[in-house]
Amino acid sequence: MDSLIYEFAQSVVLMATHLLIVVGLSVRVVMRRPATGVALAWLSIIAGIPFGGALAYALVGEKRIGRVRTERIVRLRATAGQVVEALVAKDLTEVDWGRHPPEAREMDRLGTKLVGLPTLSGSDGALFSETDEILKAIASDVNGARRSVLMEFYIWNAGGLADEVLESVIRAAKRGVKCWILIDALGAAPWWKSEQPQRLRDVGVNVCPALPVGFVRMIVGRNDVRVHRKIVVIDGEVAWTGSMNMVDPKFFKQDANVGEWVDAMVRVEGSMVSALALTMIGDWVLETGETVIGIAQEAGVGLTDAKGEGDVQIVPSGPGQTEDGLLQMLLATVNSAREELVLTTPYFVPDDSLLRAMRGAAARGVKVSMIVPEKVDSMLTRYASRSFYDELMDCGVKIFLYRKGLLHTKSIVADRRISMFGTVNLDMRSIWINYEVAAFVYGQKFGEALFQLQQSYIDDSDLLDPADWAKRPEWQKFLENAFRLAGPLL
Repeated sequence: MDSLIYEFAQSVVLMATHLLIVVGLSVRVVMRRPATGVALAWLSIIAGIPFGGALAYALVGEKRIGRVRTERIVRLRATAGQVVEALVAKDLTEVDWGRHPPEAREMDRLGTKLVGLPTLSGSDGALFSETDEILKAIASDVNGARRSVLMEFYIWNAGGLADEVLESVIRAAKRGVKCWILIDALGAAPWWKSEQPQRLRDVGVNVCPALPVGFVRMIVGRNDVRVHRKIVVIDGEVAWTGSMNMVDPKFFKQDANVGEWVDAMVRVEGSMVSALALTMIGDWVLETGETVIGIAQEAGVGLTDAKGEGDVQIVPSGPGQTEDGLLQMLLATVNSAREELVLTTPYFVPDDSLLRAMRGAAARGVKVSMIVPEKVDSMLTRYASRSFYDELMDCGVKIFLYRKGLLHTKSIVADRRISMFGTVNLDMRSIWINYEVAAFVYGQKFGEALFQLQQSYIDDSDLLDPADWAKRPEWQKFLENAFRLAGPLL
């Protein structure tokens, strides 16, 4: 009898504790005002999974970045404002908007207001889509460095031509070039356990893990907030950005059964270099506590003179740095299309507003095409992505499944005159959680080049037939819709 009373009392205590946790966290979720879908998903998890749901929310429910990082971001913003004022003084923000659609000028105002970085005139660049060529060209640029090398990647993976880049950095450091390399701690976890970081340090390269993970980090911030940017800056004169990590696809994730990763990068000169350098240096400062001015002076990075006629707006994003600035720019790009819109992304789990914008564009007569890989390396994302196909195709969106590997290029081209190119996937993680960088390019020269690259992807893709898609098994539809519910949390 006593044991029954004890068990009953224990059950009551557990239920009461669970109820208190549910009520307390529900109030917290409501008061933080996340997106409705995110809020409902978390409320369901917290209530439906006793204690486990609360633990999950504590770990990844909020975009916690910690007090120290928050304070450094505030200081960084102040410094960034000074740099922008200097850019204005050099007339690099005097763009001839008559050369662009009216929507481009509106996007410039939007990005300047929400992110703080205006469009810079005077950039020139070349688009690269062959990974071997990209790695060799980056190594060549590093081999020619005279003053400084800045690198930032989500993943660095040993093997193949990526090792040639490593050797070029080591040679540069030995001849007195100042080098800074910032690599995400979790994305490149195997690389950090290899001997390569120490080899770099041994020759004087400044090497730093971005957002280190661990128990302490879990307490002060989320372990899954990652630096997903890809930036290389040489001597403050040449820069690279795009979708490609520092990996040779022949040596990367060969057991994932998705084929080789297919990427694109842009090599730029001119005013855009300053914005990319500032972004990378800012990330370094957030990790180390050093000053932007100090690093910039040591690296010999200054305000780059105009070169070329390209007009580019760099939009960095991430927790503590921007709210919905990136999403607003993506929506503006989609809504700017009048005739044709082409998008490429490896992972498609969109915000509701982005999904509606794509459907709306197709419904108003814009020719909308989305190119995604036939196979991706995440089961959750694969099924969640497919749950959106029906409603897109119902409005006339053409979906192409790329069959020659994991298409990793992130791009949007509207009417071949407004483009987005960078590190941003069209999923919740890129939009709300990761630190990303996107280049919004206004002009037909780059838009045409990126459009032709997208067409080459289409040539190696299969058009998804709505009638055939509708015949897929019911169990598959259920899995897609079930994983879609977790979309705001992926």
